[in-house]
Amino acid sequence: MRGRFITFEGGEGVGKSTQVGRAAEWLRTSGREVVVTREPGGTPRAERLRELLLERSAEPMPPACELLLMFAARATHVANLIEPALTRGAWVLCDRFTDASHAYQGGGRGIAQSHIDALAKLAHPGLTPDLTVLLDAPVALGLRRAGARQAPAADRFEAERLEFFERVRDACGPQARLAAG
Repeated sequence: MRGRFITFEGGEGVGKSTQVGRAAEWLRTSGREVVVTREPGGTPRAERLRELLLERSAEPMPPACELLLMFAARATHVANLIEPALTRGAWVLCDRFTDASHAYQGGGRGIAQSHIDALAKLAHPGLTPDLTVLLDAPVALGLRRAGARQAPAADRFEAERLEFFERVRDACGPQARLAAG
């Protein structure tokens, strides 16, 4: 029997990691095999791509480069971790997936949703979450929470301006879900 794929989405500091952990614990007590993972990342190669994506640098990262790196990490993650786990019947709980690209690269960076959809078809054809849990909080609160847990310097995304995160949150709002649905 194929496993289940559940994703947790939301902006910075909304509690995704906390809720993933709670869900994993509950599912394990029910006797299920659970794989907890994150995006970008989840495999050694995808984690190296994550480092590039989060690294602050004097050289700007063009939005198209960011999107392509996200989907390069995702393709590796899906092929080498998510699909094998689902095939053996595990439940996969993922902290972010393609909805995050629609929000961050689409809403935040202004990349056309059609480009994101095309890359999704290439990187994970036929794979969509069985359930997506969307967590929300006001942007200022989420950023305060994220800042409180950070090492000395924020990563490239967390260093963005408030307006960027407002666009990301707007891309996740009810009107975006209705338009996509």
